[in-house]
Amino acid sequence: MAPLARRLHGLGTTIFAEMTALAVETGSVNLGQGFPDTDGPVEVLEAAVEAIRSGVNQYPPGPGTAELRHAVAEHQLRCYGLSWDPDTEVLVTTGATEAIAAAMLALVEPGDEVVALEPFYDSYGASVAMAGGVLVPVTLRPPSYALDVDALRAAVTPRTRLILLNSPHNPTGAVLSPEEVAAVAAVAVEHDLLVVSDEVYEHMVYDGRAHVPPATLEGMRERTVSVSSAGKTFSVTGWKVGWVTGPAELVTAVRTAKQFLTYTSGAPFQPAVAAGLRLGQPPLDALRDSLQGKRDLLCAGLRDLGLEVFTPAGTYFVTTDIRPLGFDDGVEFCRALPRRYGVVAIPSAVFYADSERGRHLVRWAFCKRDDTLALALEKLAPLRT
Repeated sequence: MAPLARRLHGLGTTIFAEMTALAVETGSVNLGQGFPDTDGPVEVLEAAVEAIRSGVNQYPPGPGTAELRHAVAEHQLRCYGLSWDPDTEVLVTTGATEAIAAAMLALVEPGDEVVALEPFYDSYGASVAMAGGVLVPVTLRPPSYALDVDALRAAVTPRTRLILLNSPHNPTGAVLSPEEVAAVAAVAVEHDLLVVSDEVYEHMVYDGRAHVPPATLEGMRERTVSVSSAGKTFSVTGWKVGWVTGPAELVTAVRTAKQFLTYTSGAPFQPAVAAGLRLGQPPLDALRDSLQGKRDLLCAGLRDLGLEVFTPAGTYFVTTDIRPLGFDDGVEFCRALPRRYGVVAIPSAVFYADSERGRHLVRWAFCKRDDTLALALEKLAPLRT
């Protein structure tokens, strides 16, 4: 008997584990995994230190501390005008990845179809598979990575249970326009679908664009589970503190699954994240402006190497087409890159249900110090055509 359940066949080790190990082995500049190489606001860090020193080191409540749940509710109201009850409509999770997994386990029956924007973050397929669901891709295509509304409508069948939405979108960096979000909402309302909205990059949107949470649209509040995370917002990805907001019935369902995954975590980090959320808009704007500059630096450098660059509207990531340099296999390219040039990137093929659609694409992370980005570009200079 095979030890691995059939629903998990083909998942294997994540590409992030493989490429990060390769970065460590070769001493390469890691532009693969999306984590910053600087820490977040000092007020947030000091709040965690103070919490540890003052004895906040045991199990917090399963739904999260009241302090953090209230801070999340305040953030949603301040940023988007969404009013959630912190006692029944906010749930703290072990990062956004757990939140998404718990949502799939709670809301998806075996055989249900889950529509998601492809390329998709790699945990989506695993989470849907563990719930016994079927992932149905709607492909975003370069150079614009715009949503094909007709393709979205065509993907919905009588077996569709929910739409797993991601904007700002990892890995492409696309940010759905208000019109695109409205189109998703129209499909969800028309077919009475649930929506799980992954919004972890909500504050990393550039060039004057704005993130539009689907829960703000008419008919969507009662059917939407929104997910976000302190890891990206405050550059503390290792803390693994995320949250879910939504109507009480849906949040209760997600909590039912979540309690049997980690139950609770991050005791001293929860008050620190609450402190961060209560700093208001200035640190969020500062992060956005800093990342936009880093995006421009890396995009210009990659373009100068001869790559075709698809400038992202949000997130930590930029996607390139490697074919202008004479390569057509991103997996081979990324596996050779560390030893030949001392830089790590991620092949976009791993984000597609059909890897051939992303075969020639590579994702690079720009959430690094400017000198780190400059060093990576220097190392890559021999690629220049």
